[in-house]
Amino acid sequence: MASAWYILQTYAAYEAKISRTIQHMLETGDLDSNVVKSIKVPEEEVVEIKDGKKKVRKTKILPSYVMMELDLPDLGWKDTCAKIRRIQGVNGFVGTKPNERPRPIPVEEAKRMLARAGEIKGEKVVRVKQSYAVGDVVKIMEGPFATFEGAVEKIEDGKDKLTVNVQIFGRATPVEVSMTQVEKSVK
Repeated sequence: MASAWYILQTYAAYEAKISRTIQHMLETGDLDSNVVKSIKVPEEEVVEIKDGKKKVRKTKILPSYVMMELDLPDLGWKDTCAKIRRIQGVNGFVGTKPNERPRPIPVEEAKRMLARAGEIKGEKVVRVKQSYAVGDVVKIMEGPFATFEGAVEKIEDGKDKLTVNVQIFGRATPVEVSMTQVEKSVK
């Protein structure tokens, strides 16, 4: 069988520990590296803007879950899955009972999560943790319009862009800026 991505449910905050345990089991030969191809705890970068300062932090895309690329054989899959399920902190494979063969997630979903985590080259996404609404007054912190203030006219969440109306030479002018370049004005 060809390799596919599976989701392993874990106790809260056990993702890294379980990933290390599986890696150790691969190194010691307890698990076959021809079956367990890859282990991922997908994380994304989140930009928070507070008091005019950017803070980048990593957050788990799937808290309490681990992604595993497995090439499960038709015979012997039960032994491999049982070894993984017996690891302390593992609840089991998502969508299956302990005696059932795990079901893989769709390829598109796996690619989307890996791209979001930056695992696929050229597709890393940085999410901005800031909510804006049309009409909010914001101050532009970077770029050619730094120090200008204006009202949010349009929001493009998918691109993390805002259209802000700023006053230039006494006229309201729409300016497109990144969400990382602005902060809410406090008045």
